Amino acid sequence: MVIYVDEYDPAWPAHAQAAIAELQAAHPGLFTAVEHVGSTAIPGLPAKPVIDLMAAVAVLGAAPEIGLGYALVDTGMPQRYFYRREAGPGAGRDGGASASGAGASGGRALPVHLHVVSLASWETRNERLLRNFLGRHPAARDEYGRLKQRLAAAGHDGDSYTRGKTGLIQRFVDAARDELGLARVSVWEE
Repeated sequence: MVIYVDEYDPAWPAHAQAAIAELQAAHPGLFTAVEHVGSTAIPGLPAKPVIDLMAAVAVLGAAPEIGLGYALVDTGMPQRYFYRREAGPGAGRDGGASASGAGASGGRALPVHLHVVSLASWETRNERLLRNFLGRHPAARDEYGRLKQRLAAAGHDGDSYTRGKTGLIQRFVDAARDELGLARVSVWEE
């Protein structure tokens, strides 16, 4: 599948908030925290039009049944459950919102990826650390954006696009962990 990277859309946070509100309303008390992570969470960063959410549960036991159109996907990543919800009404190219906005279901026009992790690992999750680091360092954000656009323009598929970003992501996550006095870990979870 061809990867599309769009310029930052200020509507992305509203899509994320709608998806978060829907999850919390459907599952009161299940998630101890839910946040918008990934490129669409970073103002000014070009991104694939996909909303990434990370949610913490008290204990990571059996995979919770989420419903709401989310499908559990076996990614092989340890200590996390990954759910994907495809684009809903109002979706355009690659799941992006059409000119009409979020569609009839309010935040469902864009695809959503939901990462469920344990509360014990929440504070040191690389996705959260990277989001925060790029938000504090505009030059790093811009460098990452240029790389994403180059990889997409070169016609990379999803796997090669992701692997093409790994070196730079690792450098930024290492810097973020260094700033916080945390041990360095690989960003490639297998």
